[in-house]
Amino acid sequence: MRITDLKTFVVGNPWKNWLFIKLYTDEGIIGLGEATGGLATKSNLGDVEELRRHVIGEDPRHPERIWYKMHKARFYGVTLGMSAIEQACWDILGKSLGVPVWQLWGGKHRDHLRVYGNGWYKSERKPELFAERAAEMAAKGYTALKFDPFGGAYQQISRESEDLTVEIVAAVRAAVGPKVDLLIEAHDRFTVTNAIRLGRRLEEFDPMWLETPVRTYDLAGHVEVARNIKIPVVLGEGFSELRSFADLLAYRVIDIVQPEPQKLGPARARQACAIALAYTGLVACHQAQSPFCTAMNAHLHASIPNFLIHENFDDSMEPWTWDLLQGVPRVENGYLTVPDTPGWGVELNEEEAVKHPYNEVYFLRLFEEGWETRRPPTTV
Repeated sequence: MRITDLKTFVVGNPWKNWLFIKLYTDEGIIGLGEATGGLATKSNLGDVEELRRHVIGEDPRHPERIWYKMHKARFYGVTLGMSAIEQACWDILGKSLGVPVWQLWGGKHRDHLRVYGNGWYKSERKPELFAERAAEMAAKGYTALKFDPFGGAYQQISRESEDLTVEIVAAVRAAVGPKVDLLIEAHDRFTVTNAIRLGRRLEEFDPMWLETPVRTYDLAGHVEVARNIKIPVVLGEGFSELRSFADLLAYRVIDIVQPEPQKLGPARARQACAIALAYTGLVACHQAQSPFCTAMNAHLHASIPNFLIHENFDDSMEPWTWDLLQGVPRVENGYLTVPDTPGWGVELNEEEAVKHPYNEVYFLRLFEEGWETRRPPTTV
């Protein structure tokens, strides 16, 4: 079997542009992958196109070998395009054998995955609005919710904004009760001293974790925060090297990590999970792209023994998302059922994709106004 072609598809939506790829083979099997970046699209599109010459003619049934070929071609770099191509190769391999990807990874440890909801709180930064939306998610069966209550804070936070942060978390806790876990997202914002002070103020609401309170690269800073608050500290979505997981876990203070399969590639994400297992650490992979990655992470999480919880934005997506992507497992009563269809089990509808073109005004005002979103027009 040989790869004969690579095609890209950019799909705009009110959160970020999604970038999908398809790999075509001489045996008619097509593989799907995703190279969605945070707020970058065209740079990732160029990356995928430039990688084309390294994969045409290759046998896609050797995903890791192809990844390492691209890795060397990028002078030992790691890119989203490399990951997307690897994802599509795993999809083709599973389809060629008639098995889901989790079967290729040694089978599954569980049939259902506990989910935490994200993306549900896009509104004004008011405690009553956060509480209202949190209650709606809990009513859908979610037993865990993640949110960023910190507004536009960066490194520092004003006393007024800090007090509002506490009020928001208090309102959400009151709205959902003590049995729903709250996961607090800090998005790399703070200095160590500010993170510690904020963490201590939030302890009374019993959060499940505080995520990336200081810059991702500052491992020692995260450890210092973790040693000084009673909330577990987690990070890992920004790591592009496996060694970073070992270096972090070796402190023996933080024991929950968040590999990003979209960045690392599926195979290396599983290797990061194995590193965590060596330190008796738990894994909650990051996922903030399209629902395709919901399915990909479901295969990965099902295949590891140290899974903790699964990130999910899917109940906050546009209605047309489910015409675009078929086969994605949906959340029911706070859990995903692991798919059994061959490959990733997801197909991209190209006719729907063209209805939602790239839009440069899609921008999440995360560091300017907090998670408050101004809904953009459909087209520019």
